[in-house]
This record gives sequence, structure tokens and C-alpha cells, in this order.
Amino acid sequence: MARKFTASKTHLRPDPRFGSKLAGKFINCVMHDGKKSVAQKIFYDAVELIQKRLPNEEPIDVFTRAIENVKPIIEVRSKRVGGATYQVPMQVNKTRQQTLAIRWVLMAAREKKGRPMHIKLADELIAAFNREGAAVTRRENVHRMAEANKAFAHFAW
Repeated sequence: MARKFTASKTHLRPDPRFGSKLAGKFINCVMHDGKKSVAQKIFYDAVELIQKRLPNEEPIDVFTRAIENVKPIIEVRSKRVGGATYQVPMQVNKTRQQTLAIRWVLMAAREKKGRPMHIKLADELIAAFNREGAAVTRRENVHRMAEANKAFAHFAW
């Protein structure tokens, strides 16, 4: 049964402070229980913390580059061929790259315990900007898995 859904891309508004659609999407992903003002406060506090820690960098550029550094280019997908399941490496499209990057950054920030969310988020974004941290490690693990399974690439159709 097909369900009608609204694609968030068509209704997505850029965030009010920077006018960035990526930041707007990120704020929506930070949000829990429809509390957008809380999510915006977390994001903007994290951006201000980035501004303090990296004074000669533009904070929205740091955020954008951090997300770019986490985006995976290739991933493995399960493919069932003749009773056997293979991990087949496949290209990742642009929207899924962005979704995975945002998800991994937020997951890495939420896994750290004992500090306010905006501090954990700022730490993770700065680490991703410098190509280190848990989210970048996750991306490298996905790439490593794809590299290890490239023998099954001919199953990608």
C-alpha cells in the first residue's frame, strides 16, 4: 500500500541565521519531539563555540567542510544472488551522502556522555573539519569495507 509522504527537500527552509539549507536540514535532524527552538539553540551555541575555538575560520564554512569530510563516496549494500548474500560496493548518491554524514556526526556527538550537547557537537564538528573523530572513522570503516569487498563489484547492477 503506497503512502503519501512529503519530501523534506521541497519544504526545507534555510536556517534563519546563515541562510544555509544544509544548516536547516542539520537543525531538523538535531530536533527531538518537534522542539525546533531547542535544536536551533544547540546548533547556534555549537557554532559560536566553533567561532571561539577557530577565530580565523568562518563557522558556517567549518560546519560545511566538516559535513563534506564525513560524506561517504562508496558503501556496501547486501545483494542476494543465488542463495548467497554478498556485500556489494556501490556508489552513494548525493542526498544519501548528506543524510549519512549528518546522521554520523550527530550519532558521534550523542555517544559522548557527561557534557552539554552543544559542546559535544562543536567538538565533533571541529574534529570532522580536521578529518579526525568518530564520524570520520565511521566513514573510513565504510570505505574500508567497500575496498575489501570490491571483488563482488560485478554484482552491482
